Amino acid sequence: MTDILRLENEYYVRASSPLADDRTRVLKYGDTFAVFNRSGDIAPLGPSPFGLFHAECRHLSRFTIQINGKQPLLLSSTIREDNAFLSVDLTNVDSTSNSRPPLSRGTLHIFRLQFLRESQCHAQIRLLNYGVDPVVVSVLVKYEADFSDIFEVRGTKRDRSGERLKNEVTGDAVIFAYRGLDRVLRQTRIEFLPIPTSINSEETCFELTLDPHEEKSIFGVISCERGDVRRYNRVSFATAFSSLSTEFDQSGLQGCRIATPSEGFNGWLTRSSADLRMLVEGNPEGSYPYAGVPWFSTVFGRDGIITAMECLWMAPSFAEGVLKYLADTQATAEIPEQDAEPGKILHEMRRSEMAATKEVPFAQYYGSIDSTPLFVMLAGAYLDRTENLSFIREIWPAVKRALKWLDDYGDRDKDGFVEYEKRSLRGLVQQGWKDSHDSIFHANGEIAEPPIALCEVQAYTYAAKRAGARIAQSLGEPTLAQRLERDAEALRIRFEQAFWSDELSSYVLALDGQKRQCRVLASNAGHALFCKIASQQRAETVATSMMSTHLFSGWGVRTVGSSEARYNPMSYHNGSVWPHDNALIAMGFSHYGLQALASDIFEALFEASRHMELHRMPELFCGFHKRPQGSGPTMYPVACAPQAWAAGAVFMMLQACLGISVTAVKPEIRLARPHLPASLNELNISNIQVGSASADLVLRRNKSGIEMEILRRHGDIEIDDRV
Repeated sequence: MTDILRLENEYYVRASSPLADDRTRVLKYGDTFAVFNRSGDIAPLGPSPFGLFHAECRHLSRFTIQINGKQPLLLSSTIREDNAFLSVDLTNVDSTSNSRPPLSRGTLHIFRLQFLRESQCHAQIRLLNYGVDPVVVSVLVKYEADFSDIFEVRGTKRDRSGERLKNEVTGDAVIFAYRGLDRVLRQTRIEFLPIPTSINSEETCFELTLDPHEEKSIFGVISCERGDVRRYNRVSFATAFSSLSTEFDQSGLQGCRIATPSEGFNGWLTRSSADLRMLVEGNPEGSYPYAGVPWFSTVFGRDGIITAMECLWMAPSFAEGVLKYLADTQATAEIPEQDAEPGKILHEMRRSEMAATKEVPFAQYYGSIDSTPLFVMLAGAYLDRTENLSFIREIWPAVKRALKWLDDYGDRDKDGFVEYEKRSLRGLVQQGWKDSHDSIFHANGEIAEPPIALCEVQAYTYAAKRAGARIAQSLGEPTLAQRLERDAEALRIRFEQAFWSDELSSYVLALDGQKRQCRVLASNAGHALFCKIASQQRAETVATSMMSTHLFSGWGVRTVGSSEARYNPMSYHNGSVWPHDNALIAMGFSHYGLQALASDIFEALFEASRHMELHRMPELFCGFHKRPQGSGPTMYPVACAPQAWAAGAVFMMLQACLGISVTAVKPEIRLARPHLPASLNELNISNIQVGSASADLVLRRNKSGIEMEILRRHGDIEIDDRV
């Protein structure tokens, strides 16, 4: 293939080739995920995320098809709305052979269907002859299994690897095997039906004859096996396919549904809810959304917590799953190589070979400064939303240990602020959500020296202490509740004094180890509003800064202002736009009655979503200013898509615009100064559940503003309709 160059064992694609199109198709079920190109192939094209992965090992690094020795022509390719399967339509190109009659382009319709279930990838190749004569077709399937660790795929070099074992080939199957340095046996088993014409350890060939309008199918199943015992029996394609859900809640989460007259907005909602479902479905940890595919298809503490917060008003069960798992994995001892300390909440969990052999420190890693206060915040918010005292009582010891960690370990120099400095030699240097090595800096571009007190972490800590106080009061510990409230208020006063900058008209990014301000205009200050630590006057000032041309790109709020020394709109954290960041900022605006500004952020992200393939909001995109003439935002090349907190962002931004809160103490649904974005004139929300009660609402724009109609009310629930 002239489009692909091979140098030694590396493959490269010519920039002028159509194969340089890097748009991917992603499937996930449990701890197995697959990244295909648009043709449904896994092609070995140099360093790339393409492959079939199980438990963070690439079990299949190549899976391609050829028709009569040539790559078929792509017609269309899509993932079903609920992410259940990938369907691809192809046709043949002109081909000639000495052993068979010539085949004219467009004679065959080639349909591929692929999906994941229970650590297996099921594949169908269906061929239909639209010609007037019989045709003889050769279908060649090529495959490889490199068993690369996910960190290798990301670019980490290894000094040595485990042992490749002898391939096994039978009449209808091939088995690849690898025993890692962790002594775990990993196998890839590829089985075909019908029995192939020929099969070896590199390729399988089927010679088919199709009469006019005759249809024939080839089926394959790729099983990812871990350990010495084969766990999976062959299941027919039809049986496996029937296990896929045929119905799903369009534009909804766990029974609560949203509908609008806008087809574009409904598409964004549907894809977002489907992505969240996919990132949870089948996970061994239960109802815990994995952070994102491909690089973060595992548990992350911060990501899971923020995703649960984004969806809490609609779907509180996400929060319960996240809180339970993080309480169970809370650190109990000081382990410097894991950045672990008693009471600290998990940052990242990995099961890969390199994690098991400690080539990377992330097997069970605690190097985040914000997961712990966010954990307490989520517990308090969950209690407000559900009044599930029995569950909160179950995790209360973990919440108290987290609060104790904030005082004993979080505040390293006892100045009243929570700081970080890595203890693991190979751990993360920066331990806030902006964890790039160069993300925390001074106005002149100088990297801040640790220990570092981040702006948003002080706000999280303030909110965590207030949440802890509410929980303590509910559980009959008023003395603790009073102390936590006093501590929160003292922190608020110190924060205002140390972090405010009149020069920026905002809170500074951080304090360095010498308590010098990192006087940088950044989106972090918006998180202070989310936590309600700011006064009304300063909140309005911060909001103005957030929406200035330095921070607001037209597609959303940038992570760093365009006038700052390290601003780069193509960077990971120094000028890009992150949907979850914008959702938290919008929610912060809403807390201070600034729903109109929250709506401006919503509109920017909604417009961006129109340009995203499949309406899927990625982890981030570049922060270039919005151009005229209708061109979309510039994509960040290796962003995860789907990404849990990016998928959840739309639900929090909608909550922010509507000013909606759902609490179970009364129970009550309340809307404060609701503001419909300019692109929406009507919004239906059905089946908002509060305990055993529920309601359906519709909001409409009229000449005087927004009106709300209660379509259905079931059970004892108060609805504040004073909009």
